[in-house]
Formats: sequence, C-alpha cells, structure tokens
Amino acid sequence: MTAPEHSARRLLLSPLRGRGRELRLLVGWSTIQAVPAYLSGRLVAAALDDGFLAGRVGRGFIWLSLLGVSAVIAAWATRETFLRLAQIVEPFRDDLAQLTVTGALRRSTAAGAAGDTAGVARLTQQVEIARDASASILLVGQNFVVVTGGALLGLLTLMPEMLVLVLPPLVAGLVIFLTALRHMAARQRDSIMAEERMAERTSAVTTGIRDVVACGAEVRAEAMVGEHIDAQAQATRALARLTAVRIVAVAVGGLLPVVLILLAGSWLVAQGATAGVILGALTYVLRGVQPALQTFVDGISGPGLWLTVTLRRITEASRAPVTDADAAPSASLAPPHHGVRLSDVTFAYGSFAEPVLRDLDLAVPHGEHLVVVGPSGVGKSTLANVIAGVLQPQGGEVSLGGVPLHQLHPDTLAQHRVLIPQEAYVFAGSLYENLSYLHPDARRSDVDRAVRALGMDAFVKRLGGYDAELVPSTLSAGERQLLTLARAYVSPAWLVVLDEASCHLDPAAEAVVERAFARRPGTLIIIAHRISSALRAQRILVLDGAEPLHGTHGDLLQRSALYRDLVGHWDSGVADAA
Repeated sequence: MTAPEHSARRLLLSPLRGRGRELRLLVGWSTIQAVPAYLSGRLVAAALDDGFLAGRVGRGFIWLSLLGVSAVIAAWATRETFLRLAQIVEPFRDDLAQLTVTGALRRSTAAGAAGDTAGVARLTQQVEIARDASASILLVGQNFVVVTGGALLGLLTLMPEMLVLVLPPLVAGLVIFLTALRHMAARQRDSIMAEERMAERTSAVTTGIRDVVACGAEVRAEAMVGEHIDAQAQATRALARLTAVRIVAVAVGGLLPVVLILLAGSWLVAQGATAGVILGALTYVLRGVQPALQTFVDGISGPGLWLTVTLRRITEASRAPVTDADAAPSASLAPPHHGVRLSDVTFAYGSFAEPVLRDLDLAVPHGEHLVVVGPSGVGKSTLANVIAGVLQPQGGEVSLGGVPLHQLHPDTLAQHRVLIPQEAYVFAGSLYENLSYLHPDARRSDVDRAVRALGMDAFVKRLGGYDAELVPSTLSAGERQLLTLARAYVSPAWLVVLDEASCHLDPAAEAVVERAFARRPGTLIIIAHRISSALRAQRILVLDGAEPLHGTHGDLLQRSALYRDLVGHWDSGVADAA
C-alpha cells in the first residue's frame, strides 16, 4: 500500500475514532431498524399458510398488519439512525476542511510558490463531495448490513435449507463487485485528475490571455486545454464501461437466488416447505436482499468511489511540497543589498504555451531607477510579478541582493520588496490604517513624509485627516492608487515594483509620484503606463516580444525602432528635444 493510500485509509476511518457512544447507539437503533427485514418473510409465510390458504382470511390480515406495525417501528429507528450518522459525518467534514486549507497554505508559502487559490476552491469542493459521499457510504453500508442480516436470519429461522440457495450467490456477487472496485477506483481517480489538470490549464490560459494573444499562441493554448478535455472524456468513458460489472454483480447476488429457489421448488417441498415458506423466502430475497445489494453496489460504485479517490487526493494535496535542503527558505537569510538580477529567466503560462519571457538576462543594481516599456500584452506585468516573486519562472533564476528568491522566507521577502499593481486595494478603516498597512509600526513622521512627498496634503485634509474612516466605494480610481502608492512609500521595503500603479493619475500627479519614489532610498522598477515615465528613469528596458533591449533614453532612440515608435506616438517632439 502506498503512503497516500495508507493516509487516505486512516482518514477514512477517522470518523469512527473517539465516537464509541455514537457507534453503540447506531448499532442499537440499527438492530431495531432490522425488525421488518427479519419479520417480512415469516409474516408473509404465516399469513399464507395460517391465514389465506387455511381459510382464515381475518387471521391472514392480522399477520400482514403486524408487518405494517413493524414498519412503523423501523421508521422511528431510521430517524434515530440518521441523527447518529450526522453526529459522525459533520465532525469528519470539519477535519477535512482544516486539512485542506492547511495544506493549501503550506503550498502557497513554500519556496516562493504562487498562491494556490484555485487549488483551495477545488479542494474545498472536494471536501463537500467527501462529506456527502461519506454520509452516503455510512447510510448504504448500514442499510445493507441491517436488511441483509435481518433477511438471512429470517431465512435461517424460516427454513435453514434456503440459505444454501441464497447465501452462496450473494457472496459471489459481492466478490465480483469488490474485485472490480479497485479498477473502478483507478479510473475514477484518472477522471478527477484529468478534470483538475483541465481546470489548471484553463486558469493559466485565461490568466495570461493578454500575453497569449500578444505572442500569437492562441492555437497552442487551445491545443493545451483541448488535450486535457480529451483526457478527461477518455477517463470518464473508461469508467462508464466498468458499470457492466455492477449489473452482473447484482444479477448474481440478488436475482440468481430467486431462480434457484424456483428451480428447487420440488426439492424444497420434499424437505417440508409449504407454499407460504417458499413465498416468504422469495419475499426475503426480492424485498430484502436484492434491493439492499442494488443500493449497496450503487452507493459504493458512485459516492464510494468519489470518497476513496477524493480522500487520497486531499491527503496528497495537503502535504507540503518537498524541496531540496539547499533550496529551503530560511527565516534568518536576508539579502545584503537590494539589487535585482534575472539570469536566463523563462516564463510561460503552461507547459505548452509560448514563453512570455525567454532566457531573459537583466541586472538592476541597488539604488537604480528602471522603467519597463512595451506594447500592451507583451509581458510587462508578467515580468513585474516574476521580479516580485509572485510568479515562479520555469527556467532560470531571480535573485534579490544575490540571494535566489526561492531561498528567502516569505516573511523576509515581504519586508524587502513591495509590488503595487494597477488595481489598488483600499479597505474599510481609517486613513492612517490604510497608509501604514505595510508598516504597522511606522512613526507618524514617516507617514507625514510620504504624504508630503507624493503631494497628498490637500487630499488628506479633504478626507478629514488620518482618523477619517474610509469608504472605498466613494474614492475614485486615482485616489485609491494614491493611497496604495503612499502605503508603498511608507513600507520598509527597499525594492519597489510599480506595475502601472499610477495609470489613473493625471500626468502631472504621476510625475510627482515617480520623482518622489526616485528620491526614496532603494531600487525602483516601474512598469510604465506613459512613455513620459521613461524620460525620468536612469535606464529603460524595452520589451518587444523578440529581443529585449535596455539602455538610456538617448541610447534606445538610436537602437530600438519600437522605442522610437512609442516615443513618437506620445509626443512627436520628444525625440528632437532629447
């Protein structure tokens, strides 16, 4: 047994641990619930032999009425049984949810890995599947044991010879079904994994759709997603073909005994069986054993397969990723400076997609001001996320101060770099809480310095001062960006990456912001919204989807046709003025 299978089995049995009282009550109520299954055949036999065939119709109806009374008692016991099952299943769901979220957090914070929010959504959905499936399994399992046990006990007391005709086919049907169950579980797992891979690829394509379109990779992206759709369909068809085994198992275990009883009718009569006894035996099979077996097979091959496969998937996904000792993030490791270096960095949204960044080499010394320009969709935001450690490249290495990002502890990385995206996040709270969000221990003078540097004095005064309670929906997009930019300025991070973070500001306000960050100690990387940002930079990186170029403004005017075109579209007189 593999480690995931062993963990899944332990998890499957976990609902039963420490719940002895509930289990004892469940067994007790199940015993009462079995009364109709035990009495059904005997009461039918008595109603026929001692009632209708003996000319005592009233007595026959009395025997049948007792069957109705037993059904009422069983209904009451069934209600109590459901309550005991709920007391077992609901804590199981809570345990699974805790395991799932803990595992997702470990994966998302390990070695610079990206946040796995899609994985959390999939796994929490699987927790609900596991919860519903476990309830169904307990229900059908309990029903099978109660009904089949009661029916077999009734056959034994009605006429022991009947067991020879009923029990061997029932065992054979169960063996056939359980033998095929392992193969069915494998096909079910293939189907689930194919569905997850399809969801992952689709999410990757939709997330990077701008870069996919810019690189002309639509056909590759379509093929990448289509491959997993075909794999999921193939796994589902393979699982469907195994449903024939379920039909055979039910036929052998639930219908073959009926045939054997009918064929052995003369022999049973010779052994002393009456018409009532034979009809009672058929009642035990047709109203007890066969429906219980059918429900059991359907429950195990449906929710049961989902439960076993989903539990294994949850246990696998809850494990923290295994990393090399040398690559493990260290809480004590900190970058000695804040220069950024990209060495042969390659990043693509999916293993079959055209890389957005390919073999990119870039060095941004500590204290430098770099601006990244290029057409929309060329990969500027992707580069910002790779530099900040939000996205992990498939090839090459990104380092901060000479330390690879994946070796920095997430808390350490958060202290040394800040990424401000285009979409500003402002929360309900005081203005001061928003400004100091990335540096809760900041002094009042630090916040004042940021407000003055970014030209926000009038804005703060208009809002009512630092203690003013903010309602994010009442702020304009530009005001929200100003707040998040001031938040980055107050932060202790020495590396600041602005991904079109001032796109909603007017050019004059944007110039004030960029000059303020340029004077701020540390390294500054700006994904430009306007080409005017390039004129304020020490160095410029031009991404054109082919051969990235970097240099000064004057240098790139001579070397890059794309840069000249970008400058010309912004202001035809800039090139001459420069």
